[in-house]
Amino acid sequence: MKVVVIGAQWGDEGKGKIVDYLAEDAKYVVRYAGGPNAGHTIVVDGKQFALHQVPSGILYPNKSVFLGAGMVIDPEALFNELQMLKDNGIDWEGRVFISDRAHIILPGYRQMDKDRDAARKRPIGTTGRGIGIAYSEKAHRDGLRLADLDWPEKMAEFEGENLAYLNKYKDKLIEMRVDLTAKMYEYREDDILFEGAQGAMLDIDSGTYPYVSSGASCSAGAATGCGIGPKDLDKILGVFKAYQTRVGNGPMPTEFNNESEGELCEYVRKTGREYGVTTGRARRCGYLDLVALRYACITNSIDSLVLTHLDIYDTFDEIEACIAYEIDGKVVTDFPASVPAMEKAKPVLKKFSGWKASLKKCRSYEELPKAARDYVEFIEDYCKTPVGIISVGYERDETFIRENPWKK
Repeated sequence: MKVVVIGAQWGDEGKGKIVDYLAEDAKYVVRYAGGPNAGHTIVVDGKQFALHQVPSGILYPNKSVFLGAGMVIDPEALFNELQMLKDNGIDWEGRVFISDRAHIILPGYRQMDKDRDAARKRPIGTTGRGIGIAYSEKAHRDGLRLADLDWPEKMAEFEGENLAYLNKYKDKLIEMRVDLTAKMYEYREDDILFEGAQGAMLDIDSGTYPYVSSGASCSAGAATGCGIGPKDLDKILGVFKAYQTRVGNGPMPTEFNNESEGELCEYVRKTGREYGVTTGRARRCGYLDLVALRYACITNSIDSLVLTHLDIYDTFDEIEACIAYEIDGKVVTDFPASVPAMEKAKPVLKKFSGWKASLKKCRSYEELPKAARDYVEFIEDYCKTPVGIISVGYERDETFIRENPWKK
């Protein structure tokens, strides 16, 4: 089985926890997009791990993980992350491999990234990790791949700081380098978990362009970023929170109003720990956007949804979710491409009864209060997609499966 896990919103949906949870039944875990701009938080036995480039399955001692061809690799940040894992008792050596087609982020890219965003009339709100520059160089056919590290003519293009930087990490990177297509073919009969980065609404093609990431955070990226064909992907899971968040600039129709809903926003942000793993920035928070979620399901062929942070609403008398937008006096239920239209969109909200009970100890769908089940079932009906997994906390065991993704 080949199972893909993507974010179904604007990132930060809890993919890291879900990948970690599902990795127990996978033989290999492959991250297929993004770079050190990603932040996947995992809590195991009360201990928190913040991963940025290493796939979440690394916490299982018997799993091998791969950084895919669709990624852009920051060697310094990667080896710092691997050292952090070693310091915390995770023996990663011999278990972390990098596609020879993955591109490398050079040291000057970080400042170039910040300078480019600052010069824009409409800044994107980049993390400043050099991601956009690396993908830009890749698109211009001027990038550097791991496969090029022992190509003398290519390496002769670099000098000074960049050459010294590459020479520092070259041998280590070559030791970890693999032909990922060959590996995926060799392991074609095994269970493999493909881990996305960011979210569907940040995809370069189907997201809220230009306020998007520079890579393929869509489900199709699992094929292009791992050297396999799309027909080899068996199931696609889309992770979403019971509410909405976004980091950086760009339209977000359901964002809480700071003046009239500031207290609500602050509660959700603090209770949900809505601060960037990579940047520490406070995330923008809002009502669950079902228009955007349904769009993500359609554009990514999502087979099953994964609902996280449902417990955030435990104390609410009622909760609300967006079921349509009002744009220039018209009610719209299709997700628009136009940024001006998105910026004018006002959420049409539907109210749901709260459950006024703690969900932390629930270990099956049947144990959820009826009001919580009603909320889940409305989401399923609206998106025409089942919710197969529900998370009610940060720990591994605060998760339950309604539909096993490893079964065909």
